Amino acid sequence: MKHGKRPTRRQALQIKAAGLNVDNWLVAKSLPTQLHLIHRYTSTIKIIAI
Repeated sequence: MKHGKRPTRRQALQIKAAGLNVDNWLVAKSLPTQLHLIHRYTSTIKIIAI
């Protein structure tokens, strides 16, 4: 599994708008229409639309 990276300021705002806690999520993949997120502790994956 890929390792996630810390979200940028713009990505952090998008994660927060999706109702998630920014401190718990890392960005695995950033696509033009989606963000693939990995939970920092449980390694669960979420995909949010931008």
